Amino acid sequence: MSKAKRIIVIGGSAAGPKAAAKARRMDQHAEVTIIQKSPDLSMASCGYPYYVGGFFDNRNQLLCTPTGVVRDPKFFLNAKGIDAITDTEVVAIDRANKRVTAKRVDTGETTEHPYDKLVLATGATPLMPPVPGTDLDGITTLQSMRDADYLRQIRDDGMIKKAVVVGGGLIGVETCEALHLASIEITVVEMLPQVLMFLDWEVAKLVENHMRAKGAHIITDNPVSEFLGEDGTLTGVKLKNGTELPCDLAVVATGVCPNAKLASESGLAVGKCGGITVNEFLQTSDPDIYAAGDCIEILNRITGQRVHAPYGDLANLEGRVVGQNLINGPTVTFPGTFQTGICKVFDYGAGATGLSERNAQAAGFDTVSVITAAPDKPGFMGAKLLVMKMVADKATGKLLGVQCVGPGDVSKRIATAAMALQGGLTIDDLTVADLPYAPPFSPAVDNVISTSHVLENKMTKRMAGISCRDMKAKVDAEEDIYILDTRGADEYETMRLGIGEVLIPLGALRKRMDELPKDKDKEIICFCKISLRGYEAACLLEAHGWTDVKVMEGGIMAWPFAREK
Repeated sequence: MSKAKRIIVIGGSAAGPKAAAKARRMDQHAEVTIIQKSPDLSMASCGYPYYVGGFFDNRNQLLCTPTGVVRDPKFFLNAKGIDAITDTEVVAIDRANKRVTAKRVDTGETTEHPYDKLVLATGATPLMPPVPGTDLDGITTLQSMRDADYLRQIRDDGMIKKAVVVGGGLIGVETCEALHLASIEITVVEMLPQVLMFLDWEVAKLVENHMRAKGAHIITDNPVSEFLGEDGTLTGVKLKNGTELPCDLAVVATGVCPNAKLASESGLAVGKCGGITVNEFLQTSDPDIYAAGDCIEILNRITGQRVHAPYGDLANLEGRVVGQNLINGPTVTFPGTFQTGICKVFDYGAGATGLSERNAQAAGFDTVSVITAAPDKPGFMGAKLLVMKMVADKATGKLLGVQCVGPGDVSKRIATAAMALQGGLTIDDLTVADLPYAPPFSPAVDNVISTSHVLENKMTKRMAGISCRDMKAKVDAEEDIYILDTRGADEYETMRLGIGEVLIPLGALRKRMDELPKDKDKEIICFCKISLRGYEAACLLEAHGWTDVKVMEGGIMAWPFAREK
């Protein structure tokens, strides 16, 4: 009988346990050990904001199997035959002799563990702003179970009244909601011009507006310059422009960097993003050492560039690939990522897959895009709004990315778009996609398909679209344009932009065309609530000789700026 393979996994959050469990299932005789620095294993870290926000109260649910069993060392040993060692940090890797040195966090006692194959799943480390005062009491991140426990206790105590969330990314906006649910006054401070940088500005602005409507304060384009305190305790946050925000709590959510120090000290290659370099099999520069999860860099499947993609789902998928390769050798590949992500922002979902238009252009693509607004199902089934942006390569029509926000079913549309990207589909392919339809779940023509129809119209010159952002720029520049609102009078009285638009309902337009500009070359921009009627109006005007007719994409529902009412 051959000698049992010795496998050591460093890191016990997502990728590490997944790799260990997969290796065990494929080889029941291997000696599999997980060494984890923290006291917890297999933490559902993406659930931390929801534990803090009170969506559930049992802390153990963050550590449980689907059947409710806590994944602790006893579980790993009894259920999986895996030796899980917690509260222990691996401090050195001796690659020549294939052994690691580990140190107990509590006692400092060191032990050595030999391996045949090693997995690095060391995760990521929170980034802290390089400003004074970060060591004050009352400043935390939301990266660990300890952080989640701390913030949950603050929520339960109900003593803190004002908090600042530093960073408007995924964790920042989720933390904003969690603390708001605890009746804490929240200000989100973002150094960049928008929240959620995976979205383009005009889409992110809709999310920002929703956060404000829910009571959060949002400050963008203004970084933190100092954390203020008295007697070692946080009292406020000072911004670059001099504004001081009094608060008792600051949650720093400015991103993470790959925890690649151990790998680097061991002589393993590290990439430009700071993550461990791996090949398609997730091997490091040492073929007997694999790496997975937030500590590595992987390929962006559209640009071919290496990126740091710290997503929980990717960590699990990577761990599964590693587990197979630990047993069978480098045979299973991991192709990379489209960087698909989604978050809950109060009553909104906000998701994206692939490249934003900004990132696509930075990567060298000549892009064409469109924004739509539409219900996620028929009105008689309780429809909710979705605003979607679709980006394609102008030359080939190949889909590059999709963004979607709103109170409707965002997840379904982003999942559909992600699979379209994986299939290498074009806009033409999407226009005839065969998706499931029934009124409780979607319109007869799903939002992804209808958005592809609008983009196809734009690409084939059947429609000239203009984004709300470009429209606003024309208005601000006082350009000589005729703005046509094609909604009904009752809609106009309920809600309107107030930018000099003229109301002529679509149903009356054929009889009132004499009210339109006599100059057939004058620029006319049509819109309605979602610009479906605006498109109908544009077709009518073009048929009657007007030569410069545009449709404001997404209509009023995609308008991210202030309205008259």
